[in-house]
Amino acid sequence: MTRAVWVKADDAVGDWNARRARITTALEAGADWVLVDEDDVGRVRELGEINVAAFRTDGDVTLVDDVDVVDAEAESEPASTAEPDAVVVGKHGEGDGTIDLPGDLSGSADLSTLRREGELDRGAYVRILAKEYEAFAESAAEEADHTIVVGEDWTIIPLENLIARIGDETELVAGVTSAEEARTAFETLEIGADAVLLDSDDPDEIRRTVEVRDAAERETLDLEYAEVLDVEQIGSADRVCVDTGSLLEHDEGMLVGSMARGLVFVHAETAESPYVASRPFRVNAGAVHAYVRTPDGGTKYLSELQSGDEVQVVDTDGNTREAIVGRVKIEKRPMFRVALETADGDRVETLLQNAETIKVPTSGGRKAVTDLETGDELLLYYEDTARHFGEAVEESIIEK
Repeated sequence: MTRAVWVKADDAVGDWNARRARITTALEAGADWVLVDEDDVGRVRELGEINVAAFRTDGDVTLVDDVDVVDAEAESEPASTAEPDAVVVGKHGEGDGTIDLPGDLSGSADLSTLRREGELDRGAYVRILAKEYEAFAESAAEEADHTIVVGEDWTIIPLENLIARIGDETELVAGVTSAEEARTAFETLEIGADAVLLDSDDPDEIRRTVEVRDAAERETLDLEYAEVLDVEQIGSADRVCVDTGSLLEHDEGMLVGSMARGLVFVHAETAESPYVASRPFRVNAGAVHAYVRTPDGGTKYLSELQSGDEVQVVDTDGNTREAIVGRVKIEKRPMFRVALETADGDRVETLLQNAETIKVPTSGGRKAVTDLETGDELLLYYEDTARHFGEAVEESIIEK
């Protein structure tokens, strides 16, 4: 499930300098959206590339008891001509409690505005001020691509109710003020909100919330040990080193193998040796024909990788993250063929370079490929599934 982080940066935050500080941090941290007022859309576009949602207030005029009230700030600044990626209805309206909810929601001004919006994505902004606002959010979700709900004296129950009732109809965005609240929102009912709207001036809180999003999206793999049946010196092959744009930890590496159903854990070159300096961005991954696992749960051939691609990094506990490929080095090197038997008796193999710098995790600890012996237990990811162009398929394929 894809998660998203929105950062609130409308005039409720403060003047333009305060809003710009939030937007800049959101850009640098990798947030997905910023939520601003319509007049700031052009300014945001000048700062960088990010999805922009803008509060729609009908030309900065809000109808309250049939009296037009003109926004003073909007009157003093020229309206932005830049288009947002999504318009959001509810500010200075029924959604935030400025206007009372009608007894019959068929007469709602906010819902009518949502229905008549054009081709842009539509968003509804609802503060859960009382039980009736949950019902209003449910109705808004029928019209909106994004439904933003902000709890007052927030409890989990309103969010649980909305996840259960409208989770499939809209992108549910939960208002939060901290990374810890974001974590809770993403985990509620084990399904979680699709996104969070963060209202915080703290740059570190914005960055932590993005980290929570990334962690929520990542899968955890069940790794297992397989017994080494054979380690055979063979001839030379075209070997692939994958150099990433990230520094890998000592317990991290990649999953590679000659057979997609059994991918062997190969450590990053984080260890120092008497012969060569550590290269903690590199995994010496094997021969060009081998598969490597990607963040979407698919595979690619090592020969296909190029700068800008994403690969999956995994640690020995099965925690995963993504890394960008910065460079791929292919050179002819002497190789080992390593054959393994899984717990259920399946045989899988891979080719790894004959070199002391290539390390693999065994049940007895980290070990150089050159020191592997029959009977060692080697860590791998096993799934009894065939692959077609890197995608798992339900069919019988023989690999040997």
